[in-house]
Amino acid sequence: MTDQHAELDAALERVIDAARRHLAAVRAAQGRVDDDDVWQAYVELNNASFAYDEQLLDAFGEVTPWDVESIDPNEADAHFGPGGEGAEPNDPHPQVVSVRQRRDYRVPSVSALIRAAEAARREGTPADDEPAPVEGVGEAVLELLQSGDGSLSALDVPELEPLDGVVMVSEVGTPVDLESFDDDDPVGPFQPAADDRLVGRLDEHPFLDLDEDELGHTH
Repeated sequence: MTDQHAELDAALERVIDAARRHLAAVRAAQGRVDDDDVWQAYVELNNASFAYDEQLLDAFGEVTPWDVESIDPNEADAHFGPGGEGAEPNDPHPQVVSVRQRRDYRVPSVSALIRAAEAARREGTPADDEPAPVEGVGEAVLELLQSGDGSLSALDVPELEPLDGVVMVSEVGTPVDLESFDDDDPVGPFQPAADDRLVGRLDEHPFLDLDEDELGHTH
């Protein structure tokens, strides 16, 4: 066996050993993000694979299917490794950020709103079933919200005229516990606690069409 072949065999063994160490580190990390041992084992496996690929090319003009580039461990740690510029900072906020929103609507036509809600209900009902009628404007709005997966954008329909709204952002000590409130409790889930800190409030004023007099048009 030539020295070149021996070096190639040794390079392959380094790839296999690095792959085993990488697998062991991944198992030990159990899904932890930015685990330092996993990162170091990854760099070692990458560089061992790169070196083997280069030696295989030099010896036989062949390449591996691994499309890798050499990684400088020191430079990689500074930019992409745990705590580097490319990593997510490990600084969880000690409090929960709570967003509370209220938006009011005028109903220009009750019948039109109920028709829109019943159409949405029919779309979400199996073809063989007869959907229950929508009773009242409140149920109609709730049906539109449910059909839009709870997003307020589902209420951007001609059957509802938006009025003023408000959004408040607070830092709170604990997240809301919905199980501690009755389903018909309109206040509890939104009631700030004594230690909540209001960060800011955004007032929403929808665009209102102005009539010709307000625009100053003349005939």
